[in-house]
Amino acid sequence: MANILKMKKLLFIIIGSMGISASAQQVLTPETLWKLGRVSALGISKDGKSVVYKVSIPSIEENKSNSKFYTVPVAGGVATEVADVKDLVKDKNISPDGLWMLSSQEVKVEKVLGKDYYPELDKSNVQRYDALDYRHWDTWNDGTHNHVFYGGVPKDNVRLAQPIDIMQGEPYDSPQKPHGGEEDYIWSPSGKSIIYVCKKKSGTAYAVSTNTDLYEYDLETKTTKNLTESNLGYDTNPAFSPQGHLTWLQMKRDGYEADKNDIIVRFKGIDMNLTANWDNSVDSFMWSPDGKKIYFTAAVDGTKQLFEVNFPGLTKIAIIVKQITNGDFDVNDIVGFTKETIILTRNDMNHAQEIFSFNTKKKTWLQLSHTNDDFYTTIALPKYERRYVTTTDGKKMLVWVILPPNFDKNKKYPTLLYCQGGPQSPLTQFYSFRWNFSLMASQGYIIVAPNRRGMYGHGQEWNEQISKDWGGQVMQDYLAAIDDVSKENYVDKSRLGAIGASYGGYSVFYLAGIHNKRFKTFISHCGVYNLQSMYGTTEEVFFNNWDHGGAYWEKDNAVAQKTYTQFNPINFVNNWDTPILIIQGGKDYRVPIGQGQEAFQAAQLKGIKSRFLYFPEENHWVLKPQNALVWQREFFKWLKETL
Repeated sequence: MANILKMKKLLFIIIGSMGISASAQQVLTPETLWKLGRVSALGISKDGKSVVYKVSIPSIEENKSNSKFYTVPVAGGVATEVADVKDLVKDKNISPDGLWMLSSQEVKVEKVLGKDYYPELDKSNVQRYDALDYRHWDTWNDGTHNHVFYGGVPKDNVRLAQPIDIMQGEPYDSPQKPHGGEEDYIWSPSGKSIIYVCKKKSGTAYAVSTNTDLYEYDLETKTTKNLTESNLGYDTNPAFSPQGHLTWLQMKRDGYEADKNDIIVRFKGIDMNLTANWDNSVDSFMWSPDGKKIYFTAAVDGTKQLFEVNFPGLTKIAIIVKQITNGDFDVNDIVGFTKETIILTRNDMNHAQEIFSFNTKKKTWLQLSHTNDDFYTTIALPKYERRYVTTTDGKKMLVWVILPPNFDKNKKYPTLLYCQGGPQSPLTQFYSFRWNFSLMASQGYIIVAPNRRGMYGHGQEWNEQISKDWGGQVMQDYLAAIDDVSKENYVDKSRLGAIGASYGGYSVFYLAGIHNKRFKTFISHCGVYNLQSMYGTTEEVFFNNWDHGGAYWEKDNAVAQKTYTQFNPINFVNNWDTPILIIQGGKDYRVPIGQGQEAFQAAQLKGIKSRFLYFPEENHWVLKPQNALVWQREFFKWLKETL
């Protein structure tokens, strides 16, 4: 009997210690977030046996990221670090005959600098412009442009032929600035021509248009032709099917950067739109090895999933789009194919991206890379929930609610309304290293993240309803979401905040003038504060023309006049009465520095507790590790002070 009592006592102690250990688990912090490895897939090895990938790990001390490379069997197993991946994965930039290689580099083609015009004044730092597009994203135009080149494949590190500029000194960019890369140029299957993406407009015409086209350069004749001249919107991401059919992504309307993105296949001289009757927008795609299907990723219902569409040119059946994966996660990249699986990258709100294989027949997943697994076993993770809220116009809206680790429904928690940027961008199961829901919840906050108007994944009509209505129904969507969640007993209604960047920052500025005492604090990062001065200083004018209906000086334009008055945050600043943190990048030319300065000056002169956090060398984002860590610390410091 004594032994039984001892055993029970011991068992009680063990169980109790397990409970203490679980409750004492660490939570995610800004410092630990910036120790996570960032996984990116490079492709499947040439022998088809392994996935090759890169892991970048930020170094706070060095203020940069360091990378390592790995291979892991496609069937699963232990990853192996490799020193060099150059010869492991097929290089798409090598021509089919193996003789030529594509590359890109900047070429000086225009006079801009003072010393360009007056060589003897070589110490001058003057810049002269006769048209717009004088700066873009985070860089001033100095007269150089990205150009595509081809040259002989180096042997023994010696290039056999001088690279040739296929754009022949034109004042245009390929890859596209600011974010274009190697996806902007490819070889034709014959190796006799090169396809590249370019917007062949310059100056002011460039700033007001989204009309990129696919161009074909013939190596023999040295001539170029426009392959998509009839389409006036974006034509991007060229690829060829296994049978050699040119395929690309296309938006129809010029000036509309968030138009429906469709998959186009040129078959026997006819452009076939495979997703025309599917009510969503494509992110990326890849042909199946047999050429009978195209797999693609797209946002749907607050996630990003894998889809397939058959190619009727081979299957001879009607076009059918099917969703292949399903779950609360984001499928980001299609890496390649094995006999029975598709290799993909995947993440969710609590886990950074890793590499997986997905068996299309069994519908099963196998995680291949395990870069951060050990770390996640040491921390308590938040819980995220789906919530469907009825909007003021009677629509059903998905709202993600993220609850702190070890959530206790009997406690009351400060709660943050997250306002997504874009304005047309999906709010899915993304894992950000700045706007990280898992991190925010781990600091003791409930996060309310509504899929308001302008979100991909809920049909094109829902996505388009935000255009020319920035301060209209979408603001009611925000308030409907926070009001609905605030009905819960565990929400401390006296401690609500609103946060966001870009259009989300605009949302914060606008809500600050109409929130009717709901919120106790605000945080706006690179937000639009004054639509008129924004129109006068931003670089991609097409965006403002589309979303606001035109220019603010068009007095006969009823749509524009409504936008620049009724939806302009500056016109409601007299109602501001709540503490606000304003964050701004010095090299943000999309939402230029004056937006943050105007807002901060107004808050200060009105006597409102406010702070201006300025990053001189950052653009619309915060990219340098130390700056990013300062951002996180200041973010939570402000919330602690004001919420």
